[in-house]
Amino acid sequence: MIMPRGKPLLLPVNPLFIAATLLIGLVIHMLPLGRIVWLPDLLMLPLAYWAMHQPQRVGMGLGFLLGLLMDVDRSSLLGQHALAYTLLTFVAGAASRRLLWFSSPVQALHMLPLFVAVHGVQVLLRVAVGGEFPGWIFLVAPVVEALLWPLVSYLLLVPQRRAPDSDENRPL
Repeated sequence: MIMPRGKPLLLPVNPLFIAATLLIGLVIHMLPLGRIVWLPDLLMLPLAYWAMHQPQRVGMGLGFLLGLLMDVDRSSLLGQHALAYTLLTFVAGAASRRLLWFSSPVQALHMLPLFVAVHGVQVLLRVAVGGEFPGWIFLVAPVVEALLWPLVSYLLLVPQRRAPDSDENRPL
């Protein structure tokens, strides 16, 4: 892939950093904050980010596994989060070649329909098995996730932007 003009060369990502960010997202999302419908899914953000930036390391299998963990934690329909996270990682990985050319705010605009679709799948599955419809307020969560996307993408790229051995003779 040809690098766009003005983009810095990035160091390879550490697999432990990927695992740590996904674990932090999982722990934060598992906090007992009640069943507030409009709260963003803070595991979905790093999962989508790494599925887009590292599709060979974070794929549908990891999304399915994390979804099953969330299903057990939330005592929800088994497979509800698993299906949603698998869909998320598939679409983010498939769109990664196109989306990586855009800046973070434009990526957020492209990710908003995906976040809406993932939350919609969860709500449809919940309603299909007899749960009650949470109201249209559930659409607030994808908007908040899209607003958080530039911040998340900046924070997750910070370790890759540092120079390995920078000096006066090697500015890269």
